[in-house]
Amino acid sequence: MPKRKHPPRADNAPCPCGSGLHRERCCGPFLDGTSLPPTAEALMRSRYTAFVEGRTDYLLDTWLPRTRPPLLELEPNQQWLGLSIRATSAGGVGDDRGEVEFVARSRIAGRGIRLHERSRFQRVDGRWYYVDGDFPG
Repeated sequence: MPKRKHPPRADNAPCPCGSGLHRERCCGPFLDGTSLPPTAEALMRSRYTAFVEGRTDYLLDTWLPRTRPPLLELEPNQQWLGLSIRATSAGGVGDDRGEVEFVARSRIAGRGIRLHERSRFQRVDGRWYYVDGDFPG
């Protein structure tokens, strides 16, 4: 499989997660390893940004070890178009579990893809992890 090229990162560019903040003030510190997401939603947003940037290392590192796959391969021609958070349940700074429902849009070879998922997150030793998800509807 050809190695995926990472898009150039511009810390002062809008964050791909759609928060409206610059990457350096949003998901950048999480992906760069200088801080941890404080909430399940912040982790969800940073994982979307990791997909945009082709960061399988971050995606695997933020996946709960007992549910994490041994390998993760991303579609090299996938163009991510946007993230919409639909709902959150728990997942705050004082919680140990949370859920985030989202829709992520992308395109592969001109074909639009809409991923609607309800993701589950767990906080272990103060750090949020993606557990798994289901696909409503």
